[in-house]
Amino acid sequence: MTSPSPSLGALWRVFGRIGLMSFGGPAAQIALIHRELVDDRPWLTEEQFLRALSFCMMLPGPEAMQLATYAGWRLRGVPGGLLGGALFVLPGAAVIAALALLYARFGALPLVAALFVGIKATVVVIVLEALLRVSRKALKSPDRWAIAGLSFVGIFFLHLPFPAIILAAGAYGFLSTRTRPPENATALPRGHLRRTIAVWGGLWLLPVAALWLADAAFLTDLALFFSKLAVVTFGGAYAVLAYMAQAVVAEHGWISTQQMIDGLGLAETTPGPLILVTQFVGMLAGDLRGGVGLALASGAVVLWVTFVPCFLWIFAGAPYIDWLAHQPRLSGALSAITAAVVAVILNLSVWFALHVLFGQVTEASFGPVALLRPDWASFDAAAAGLGLIAALCLLRLHWPLPRVLALSAGLGLALGLAGI
Repeated sequence: MTSPSPSLGALWRVFGRIGLMSFGGPAAQIALIHRELVDDRPWLTEEQFLRALSFCMMLPGPEAMQLATYAGWRLRGVPGGLLGGALFVLPGAAVIAALALLYARFGALPLVAALFVGIKATVVVIVLEALLRVSRKALKSPDRWAIAGLSFVGIFFLHLPFPAIILAAGAYGFLSTRTRPPENATALPRGHLRRTIAVWGGLWLLPVAALWLADAAFLTDLALFFSKLAVVTFGGAYAVLAYMAQAVVAEHGWISTQQMIDGLGLAETTPGPLILVTQFVGMLAGDLRGGVGLALASGAVVLWVTFVPCFLWIFAGAPYIDWLAHQPRLSGALSAITAAVVAVILNLSVWFALHVLFGQVTEASFGPVALLRPDWASFDAAAAGLGLIAALCLLRLHWPLPRVLALSAGLGLALGLAGI
């Protein structure tokens, strides 16, 4: 049994604490939400929590933030949902804003660069750990292994667009799943869905249109790109980072590869969803083009188009959770997408590892096939050693992530001071 609906003041206190304590990635964040809302205070039942989690994992975007939004909506309607989602994001966003501005000013200093060697080596291990975790859950049948293999070939060797791979995998999963007689489930009238899409779609896209009409070309480009990203981020931030890195570095030239990796390392050290790395990218790109003012404007634009869609998905779909739970083909599509996500994370692992361990990485093309080729003379033994230490601490000793990041950064700084 759940308790009577809590007050907005109680929601503010509890979700504020969740937002400030949400370190460690989606698994730790989901566990924290469960402890606060199911174990410590009976605001949600176990069944409500699990159904909501399954629903959020079917959506693009950060599942833990969307789970907090749903929980707030379930308890106090739209105001509660806004409170739950916003308080999950804003503490981390404030920290990322400060770190991005500091990085733009001091990131090129030798000792700061040495500190980031340890952080980047740990990031490689973090992504590998995510790969192992997702693959164990996703690759349980031969066709899922085939989806993962074909997806990796497509994204790593052929540079096929990430959204196209996700759509193809989802279509296969949908069409190959057997249907069963529908079970009774309650759904709201269609008017709710139309109104919600109109309101939140407008809140999402009207500012983008305003930037375009104002001829703010750079901010419009940011808004359009990260709006597209918000629609295709199935499988969490790790799944989309390779696509984002390729686009912001190679296609748009907004930041460099090393800056992208540094941004991910900073995002790992802050509370809130890892997808806040998009805010870092936007702010750094803005600072490089127009200083602090444009950096702050860029960060605000990226935050808006990244997280407003999350409220749209939840407020539009949450009332239909019972109905969605009985749709096997949607579950099949999600399962196939998750298998493709394994390939995307593997691509990210290889890409990060090469750029962290080697100072020079080039790309060679053979017809439609592209290969990354490291310069073996540029191998960074210090980064490799720090990566091995991070792997031991994370994968073997199971240390908390903040402790490992602090250790790696400290060792990197020590090596820098020693001139290594």
